[in-house]
Amino acid sequence: MLKSERAALVLQRLDEFYPDPPIPLDHRDEFTLLVAVLLSAQCTDKKVNEVTPALFEVAGTPERMMELGEAAILEIIRPLGLSKQKAKSLAGLSQIVVEKHGSVVPQTFEELEALPGVGHKTASVVMSQAFGFPAFPVDTHIHRLAQRWGLSLGKNVVQTERDLKSLFPESSWNRLHLQIIFYGREHCTARGCDGTKCGLCRELYPRRRKPVEWKKP
Repeated sequence: MLKSERAALVLQRLDEFYPDPPIPLDHRDEFTLLVAVLLSAQCTDKKVNEVTPALFEVAGTPERMMELGEAAILEIIRPLGLSKQKAKSLAGLSQIVVEKHGSVVPQTFEELEALPGVGHKTASVVMSQAFGFPAFPVDTHIHRLAQRWGLSLGKNVVQTERDLKSLFPESSWNRLHLQIIFYGREHCTARGCDGTKCGLCRELYPRRRKPVEWKKP
């Protein structure tokens, strides 16, 4: 099967599995989505969703987050990994959004990635899920499955993102990156599948017998 044929099969199957995938991080608007995505670094979405209701209750806007301050933010998000750095980033990010962007989350990659704690992946999620801009955020699930499915050599997330964008139509990117995440969590997990066990891996590589060695980003 050619790489383009594997990509077409992946798109077909994931559309069948997840025709309308939801955004896994609970949020109210662009700002709370930005906050939730930043908090999700090295942390599960489930854990973030347990913490953010209390945070958004007292600091659901850039102004209120800025007023809350780093120390108070930390007390609320302490159960999350990297909480000290994240609290510092949220305090600084909120101040910049208020003072430089008129309390409105910016809608360009350049402006988003200039905010404290916001890297390319976080900016890509916000651009795609909040503003509908075509983007293909690559997280651990996507990086792993792109290798298992023979869609990318996966030496780093930059290459994986570039390879996936070249294989799939732009109109599918925003939906597909969510579909891959859900499939990676529910079927093609890090420990539950080694490239030979889940249904899609077997369909893509019916003769594969050896486990796929995952190269972490």
